[in-house]
Amino acid sequence: MTRHDLLEQWRDHLALARRRSPHTVRAYVAAAERLLRDRDVKGWEDVGALEARALRAHLAARRAEGIGNASAARELSALKALIAFAREQSGGEPGDAPRMRGPRLKKGLPRPITPDDVSNIADMVAADAKDEWTGLRDAAVLLLMYGAGMRIAEALSLTGDMLPLGETVTITGKGAKQRLVPLLPVVRDAVDAYAKACPYPLAAKEPLFRGAKGGPLSQGMVQKAMARARKALGLPASATPHALRHSFATHLLSAGADLRSLQELLGHASLGSTQIYTRVDAAQMLETYRAAHPRERD
Repeated sequence: MTRHDLLEQWRDHLALARRRSPHTVRAYVAAAERLLRDRDVKGWEDVGALEARALRAHLAARRAEGIGNASAARELSALKALIAFAREQSGGEPGDAPRMRGPRLKKGLPRPITPDDVSNIADMVAADAKDEWTGLRDAAVLLLMYGAGMRIAEALSLTGDMLPLGETVTITGKGAKQRLVPLLPVVRDAVDAYAKACPYPLAAKEPLFRGAKGGPLSQGMVQKAMARARKALGLPASATPHALRHSFATHLLSAGADLRSLQELLGHASLGSTQIYTRVDAAQMLETYRAAHPRERD
């Protein structure tokens, strides 16, 4: 079996069996290709035989090329997954990977966007678009991300059989896990307005959100629309589409939502991923307090 064959099997496993996003598949396959590039591997047994020492040497070389802690941590995660897969293919136990800790990462706090800013962004992308229907489309996508806490890939994976939207929507998230999320009337109205204006038929199994030529809408187009709106409104660079999901979580927590419910709405695998929003909420309250009491800044 050639190295190319191994990489193709790895790609198929990630994309088809694990249903990882195209971005994740590209990153994981590229990491595997770098690791195996100068190694004499003839099958999965050779890949599975790699231990922590080999990974440390590989990551040291990558660090010498200039990658930072976050990139090194992502690369290590990808390579441990590769070796675990290789060992399983060779008859080993599922999930068996070298025990090795990645570099410590300093977690930054997500920066939420205010509800008024979200409304202004939706209005701006609608007004700034070349065609009325594409403006309604971009506004609907962004409102879904804020109003339902969707990732951009989740919003763009919705299909025509979702219409007409009801009071809830089933979202398929990472790892093909599904969750039920309530929809606000303003979000349903935005999607309905887009659907009525869209010049292409929105068939049941076809993408709900379409590009200008009728194909699936790309993430890049949504990101560009929000970037233009952000600049026009004078908002910081942190006001990205993904920040809308962070804002959904932060505002719900501020309104009294409990962490377990928030975890389910966001589709987080672990509660630890959700707990970061308690820090965001505390940081917001402290900022408000200091603004009201200028002496606290001294």
